[in-house]
Amino acid sequence: MTILRLDRSFTRWDELLALILAAFASMNGRIDPPSSALKLTTRSLAEKAEAEIGHVVIENERLIGCLFLRPEADCLYVGKLAILPEAQGKGLGKRLLAIAEETAAALGLAALRLETRIELTENHAVFAAWGFSRTAEKAHPGFARTTFIEMRKLLAPRTPAV
Repeated sequence: MTILRLDRSFTRWDELLALILAAFASMNGRIDPPSSALKLTTRSLAEKAEAEIGHVVIENERLIGCLFLRPEADCLYVGKLAILPEAQGKGLGKRLLAIAEETAAALGLAALRLETRIELTENHAVFAAWGFSRTAEKAHPGFARTTFIEMRKLLAPRTPAV
């Protein structure tokens, strides 16, 4: 298994889009509004990789996971953490979040931030087990009810090497 940072040499956009759609498929019909993943195209994914820090997981030449990171003022936003259904539950999400933590530390950011839909309580539990705490409840534009929660993980300060 290899985890690669996306760069200009990456060309497997169709496969990456299929991975994200497969990983998010279980949300279809469960969340409202529908996932933004459904609006992704190969072009918008390539643009996302230009604007953010993307990683893909490759096993036996097949894309099985991905992660996109976006630096913000006080944290690193974790988005589109996606793992093929058959590869879930094997610690890959934790490995990708370790990369997020390393990236945040390298950028001097003290926390990770993510958003997860209010209906996906199993995700809330997984992220809590990984050290994230609920920090806010928010609504998508046009919704009067909470549609997603924000979670943060504070990172241990790095001690400079002597």
